[in-house]
Amino acid sequence: MATDEKPSQNFRSREQEATLGLLRTADAMKRSLAQVIEPHGITPQQYNVLRILRGAGSDGIPTLTIGERMIEQTPGVTRLVDRLERKGLVARTPCPKDRRRVFCRITAKGLDLLKELDDPVNRWDSQAVSVLPPSEIDTLVDLLDRVRASNY
Repeated sequence: MATDEKPSQNFRSREQEATLGLLRTADAMKRSLAQVIEPHGITPQQYNVLRILRGAGSDGIPTLTIGERMIEQTPGVTRLVDRLERKGLVARTPCPKDRRRVFCRITAKGLDLLKELDDPVNRWDSQAVSVLPPSEIDTLVDLLDRVRASNY
């Protein structure tokens, strides 16, 4: 089914149409973004972890904090970090004050990969909402924030 086609079913309510529309749009956007990211050898979830770690700075952050900041909540953050560490994109260091805690930080190789992805992802961001004028993008962001805040 083309993305501009409406499903052939009737909706129980406008609310149902809205929520299912959000889910379908999110799924389509995730698949589209994956086509940009995966040729670089990582998944969208791994990309999200790398972005979080780049934003955290050189000291790094605990795995638990990564999980809290992820776009898509997943119980497998440790496995994501394991895979990134095996690729040399992330490094772990024990916390000097509490040996039970481990800090994750992005490596130079991870930063290089993100630099390589910055332009393609920025182009994808722009293209993904290119049908909307700036005022409608602002409205969309506000509406999504309100829905997310009321449910989570």
